[in-house]
Amino acid sequence: MILQFSLTVPEAKAIIAKGAASLPEVKKALESGKIFLKGGTTVSRFAEELINKKLGICGRITPLGTKGPKYATLDAPHSIVIEKGEIRTADDCEEEEVLKLGRNDLFVIGANAIDINGNAAILAGSPLGGGPGKILGGLMAEGVQILILAGLEKLIPTDITTAIKACGRRRVDISFGMAVGLIPIVGKLITEQIAVELLADVKCTVIAKGGIGGAEGATTMVVEGREEEVKKIFNLVKSIKGSVHSGSEKSIEECINFGVGCKEDLACIYRKDYIKRI
Repeated sequence: MILQFSLTVPEAKAIIAKGAASLPEVKKALESGKIFLKGGTTVSRFAEELINKKLGICGRITPLGTKGPKYATLDAPHSIVIEKGEIRTADDCEEEEVLKLGRNDLFVIGANAIDINGNAAILAGSPLGGGPGKILGGLMAEGVQILILAGLEKLIPTDITTAIKACGRRRVDISFGMAVGLIPIVGKLITEQIAVELLADVKCTVIAKGGIGGAEGATTMVVEGREEEVKKIFNLVKSIKGSVHSGSEKSIEECINFGVGCKEDLACIYRKDYIKRI
């Protein structure tokens, strides 16, 4: 049996969250270990799947460019740790919490760029990459399992190494939003295509990208397999249709002129002290 369907970006994130939640290592860490969730809209959707809670969103890309949150204090933690059913914020103690992670624990993060080789990277607009920039290198050196949740709308038409060399907070002269660099991440990547194949015994093939009327960035896929397996995906797609981006309500609002992070943002044309350079 063959099924064709299209997923908007938020719907794809819902599928990714469900696929990631089905992983044996996630179930094991939930039962007897720890899961560190670093906030982003895809990871927030994963948090909803696991504990029915949304995370606070910090950096984001909007029609205006690379922006931060409007408010200095968010209405939900940006990063949390789940340990044997208990939930605690990690916003002010990221390094301490990461150092507690063992080989059977998980660190879960999103990505802003992925390439066709499965490499991933996140954007960084804060000095030294903020919290993630300070812990990611050491985290990978410690041998902790890293789960990267990223939709195929993040697929870039070059390799991650080339993209990293092209950007940088101090390389950019003028920017719509904060100037950013890229930090590479090495881990297990879950896209909507991979998630579908985790959730049923089917072969999933991406046949188109993009759309209009709210389907900009959408992924159109075909799945093939036994009828009972294909029907699992059919029912799943029906159940997540109409999904919206995940994130706490207050944190979704983006910064305005001279917002809370502007003192550290570089090259942003929206700053009040911006001087026209072109």
